[in-house]
Amino acid sequence: MRSSLDCIPCFVRQTLEAARALSDDATILEDTVREMLLWMADADLGQPPPAFAQHIHRRLRFVTGEHDPHRAAKDRHNQMPLHLLPRLRALVGGSSHPMDTAVRLAIAGNAIDMGVAAEVTESELDQAIAQALNRPLDGKPHEFYRAVRSAESILYLADNAGELALDLLLIEQLGPHRVTVAVRGEPVLNDATRIDATDVGLDRIVEVVDNGSDAPGTILADCSAKFRRRFADAELIIAKGQGNFESLSEEPGNIFFLFKVKCRVIADHVGMPVGAHVVTQSPQRRTESRERV
Repeated sequence: MRSSLDCIPCFVRQTLEAARALSDDATILEDTVREMLLWMADADLGQPPPAFAQHIHRRLRFVTGEHDPHRAAKDRHNQMPLHLLPRLRALVGGSSHPMDTAVRLAIAGNAIDMGVAAEVTESELDQAIAQALNRPLDGKPHEFYRAVRSAESILYLADNAGELALDLLLIEQLGPHRVTVAVRGEPVLNDATRIDATDVGLDRIVEVVDNGSDAPGTILADCSAKFRRRFADAELIIAKGQGNFESLSEEPGNIFFLFKVKCRVIADHVGMPVGAHVVTQSPQRRTESRERV
């Protein structure tokens, strides 16, 4: 999807919050925000929002000289849900619809997003889990369950560190033997990389690959050729998080998106309210299905 004029204030906020998390030097903060404003004046709004965020965070890494400036926050986020896993795994196992419960918990993990909030607390995660278990899933969850039952190979596009621990519960229900998990190729925000997959133990049950990109989404043109082949060959793709939706919603293929709607731009795009927990299919795929019928 293309970026909206309404995305611009969010880009500015994200720039300032990210810069403040990395430096308290007023000159650096002002220079960084001014530079982003000048760049955005000429930027192409036809790009998806993750392309803007990619540019912002490349610049911040250059200014700070840190390859992974949010590493400490990601380590905290990875540890935060791990102690909850035994209780949540029992909850999934005792559910009358384990897959549905696991999907809800995976979407609850989507609250751990530094692109929306500079920090996420354990109490906020607990609240997100409670909400996910008690509110309806919007979109096409039953179509998703049918697609899962018939797929022999699943490419699971991860989103954020910390969130991965709750993705683990869904991957256990999907069947790890047929799942490959893809993470970001380079650090950006608190998005998951190979280090995070190892920290939560994902690499012990599934193959983990990276996409070769440092965008907080999946911009296929920016991904490695090896990853693009995997993407093209996957029978079913599960894309977690709003950034993956923003970058892949117009791509053809059997893609299902699992995320929490976090802003009005996305709410308008999907026709669901801010805060909705969404399981929806690629519009391109739905169009192709109707044409075949």
